[in-house]
Amino acid sequence: MKHLQTLLLAGTSLAALAATNYNTAFAQEAPQDQDAVQETVIVTGSRIVRDDLTSVGPMSIYDEDQIKNLGITNVETLLQRAPFSAGFAGNANAAYWVGGGWGTAQVNLRGLGVNRTLVLLNGRRVVAGGSGANDSVDLNMIPVSILDRVEVLKDGASAVYGADAVAGVVNLITKDAFDGLQIEGKYGVTGEGDGEEYLLDLTWGVQNDRGSLMLNMNYQDNQAAPLSPRAPCSLADLDGNGSLECTPGSSATAGGRAVLPNGDQINFIGGDVYEPFDIQKHGFNFNPYFNASNPVERLSFSAFGKYRLNDTTNFFSEALFNWRTSTQPASPATLKDIEISASHPTNPTGEDIIVLRRRTTEFGARTFEQDVETWRIVAGLEGEFGSGWQYDIALNWGRNTATDALLNNINTRRFAETLDPNLCGSNGIPCADILGEGDLTQEVGDYILVNQRDTGGNEQRSLTGNLTGQVFDLPAGPVGIAVGFEVREDEGWLEPDALLASGDALGSAQDAIRGSIKASEIYGEINLPLLKDAAFADVLDLDAAVRYSDYDLFGGDTNYKLGLNWQVVPSFKLRGTWSTAFRVPSVRELFSGVSEAQLPTTDPCSNYADLDPSSTIYQNCQAAGVPINFEQFGSVILTDQGGNPDLEPETSETFTLGLVAEPDFVPGLSVTVDYFDIEIEDAIRQTSGSAKLASCYTTPGFSHPFCDSSQHTRNPLTGDVNFLSAQSSNTGDETMRGIDFGVFHTGQLGQLDSHVELQATYLIDYETVAFDGADPFEYVGGVGCCEGGYPEWRGQMSWTLSSDRWGATWNAQYIGEATDLYGDPEGVGYNIDPVIYHNLQGRYRVSDTAELGFGIDNLFDEKAPFVQSWSDGNTDTMTYSLLGRFFYMRATLNY
Repeated sequence: MKHLQTLLLAGTSLAALAATNYNTAFAQEAPQDQDAVQETVIVTGSRIVRDDLTSVGPMSIYDEDQIKNLGITNVETLLQRAPFSAGFAGNANAAYWVGGGWGTAQVNLRGLGVNRTLVLLNGRRVVAGGSGANDSVDLNMIPVSILDRVEVLKDGASAVYGADAVAGVVNLITKDAFDGLQIEGKYGVTGEGDGEEYLLDLTWGVQNDRGSLMLNMNYQDNQAAPLSPRAPCSLADLDGNGSLECTPGSSATAGGRAVLPNGDQINFIGGDVYEPFDIQKHGFNFNPYFNASNPVERLSFSAFGKYRLNDTTNFFSEALFNWRTSTQPASPATLKDIEISASHPTNPTGEDIIVLRRRTTEFGARTFEQDVETWRIVAGLEGEFGSGWQYDIALNWGRNTATDALLNNINTRRFAETLDPNLCGSNGIPCADILGEGDLTQEVGDYILVNQRDTGGNEQRSLTGNLTGQVFDLPAGPVGIAVGFEVREDEGWLEPDALLASGDALGSAQDAIRGSIKASEIYGEINLPLLKDAAFADVLDLDAAVRYSDYDLFGGDTNYKLGLNWQVVPSFKLRGTWSTAFRVPSVRELFSGVSEAQLPTTDPCSNYADLDPSSTIYQNCQAAGVPINFEQFGSVILTDQGGNPDLEPETSETFTLGLVAEPDFVPGLSVTVDYFDIEIEDAIRQTSGSAKLASCYTTPGFSHPFCDSSQHTRNPLTGDVNFLSAQSSNTGDETMRGIDFGVFHTGQLGQLDSHVELQATYLIDYETVAFDGADPFEYVGGVGCCEGGYPEWRGQMSWTLSSDRWGATWNAQYIGEATDLYGDPEGVGYNIDPVIYHNLQGRYRVSDTAELGFGIDNLFDEKAPFVQSWSDGNTDTMTYSLLGRFFYMRATLNY
């Protein structure tokens, strides 16, 4: 809290200094509420043409200059640093936990889920960018260099845009025209000498009185940053004295962990040697196999054009192609639950055993690879007729196709043959010995190892039309309306590798996936000017919108939105919105099959003998038959994930109320405060394994639905969770409330242009209910795998000083204090201190055509905090960065 107060004080002081000590020249309005008169525009959240970028709802706007000042070269970084982003979202730092599309970059407004954030390009939808039956747009396939601005609407907008706009809308708006040639290059590297970033961007454009054409080529190559230099091993407080020590992260050992008929666990060393299992001695350290940031290579081509057919009609088109290859190394494959009889020639124990977990370290690491191509083409007409009426109609087609590979996987059918004494040793089938590290031979590897390749993709087709104009005048001004329609189909598919489909590859058997959702929608919107130039009402407008949607799988639904814009006096405005939303399950949520993953999960029964025997957890663990001396070995549990064809739509209501103050006594200063309240019913969620186990074992009488055998089961001998489901389902309600703050000042500091910006979000409440009648699970103030972070306070501040030839920007990202959602309150890593990342960027114009830039991200090399229920690298990679200090240089040429 004290760190945020420091930021707030610094921001206010800087704004006051810039305003009071020097002459102020107003250059740019606050990004959240820009009122500078421009040509007529359509602001995100409304289809009605307006004379400015004023929004009734809370909005953040990042223009081209702001993005350039921050030194940011991808949309992902721009949005994920902002305080309105929270929770779980994909990026290179957290690539192992991206739901529905490894290698993609996503945005999660409010932390309500990436599938509740609608991403638009020039006001139209974008095809999903994953590698099969995916439901999230890959933000980084759209180069920053072609963007004019990014508008982020932070309230529900389903009445205007249809489904998915539950948390808000991100609208990426490209430059309307470009004249000349711009070449930009960038090189960056971490303080560890890895994670290199290479960028080359070329933009060419021409325009005249008949039209314009802009072409762009963008190439980015981000190299790997290995995890082990930053986190050599998993950490834990082994002695309970507050001292963190290395501990193996996994109980899937290199020699094989097995259980005897009496429940004792042993570990095989090599040859015929075995001994009692000890996690500290025999456990497996997977950190050397992982990355802190994974490699991604991209190449994109885009074209945007307009041609004036006549005085009233323009033809416009957009074309985008993006190729991406991304890689995530993984630890060696794990064999599980292999029964070895007492008579088996490799079994030295003389008893029937079950090999619970065995790493195939002899064959090296596995590798996940994605090769993705995405196309998007838009063509349409726009124009005017009558007295100020404007229209547009557009065809929008997008498609991505991908190969998703898993290299060095195991053919389970062939592996079973190598363990069968009646089959191996003849017909080219080698005999395998899995009881001991190093006992698996290369001959066995050559026989059982496979490269698994799945293929999949997504396709989106839509026809949209919009008409806007003024119907009549009221005393306070003209009444504006917009009406329109959209016909849309989203399709996704996944063809698993033949071995995976047949169940002969290590992992869950996967069926082919193919599904589509069709929607037909119409909407209407009206802007009613109620008062103008009245006492205590310079302007009072009412916005209203309604949209009817008909889905082939779910029927029809109607959504509404009301907005009030009350300019009390020129320096003070009140605004508010109320809206409803209707989100149907995505193709992935409905049709994706079940898959297995080793996910960091906390088992509440671990060491439960240390608890009070009268406690609910103790009694439930006893009722479940968990041995009194049970201890969770390692931090991961094999978990089933996937879709659910029985899902139903979710509905929501959003209420916002805000103010904008632009005091006359401080020219150029703008302050915004916006309260938001979001309620979701029948929420579609993929409840984490940690949350399910916590809910089960803290409910008296072992009576929680998450205690059912369809949700999890345990090995009767060891007590280990041997089955855990985290599939999507319609849960109960979700409720989120909070306040957004903004302080902005633009002016002059002596002879320098100055822009100060502070944005912060205070999360009052965020709770979910697993089913009707259940106790709510509170996320506010929490961080933990694999949910992402929901600290009470998040903030971002920047200060830019510039002249004609040079400029410098300091930017700070604040992540407030938090507690571990699934940790031990008495343990290390439960209480997590605030973190501030400082970023510094400078630029110098060498000539009229050349500019050089340099920057340092994470200037003070802030380390990621230890989190008990970590995802990777002993921290929550959805919230904190493992990358460390990052240096970069840029060069830009304009002709």
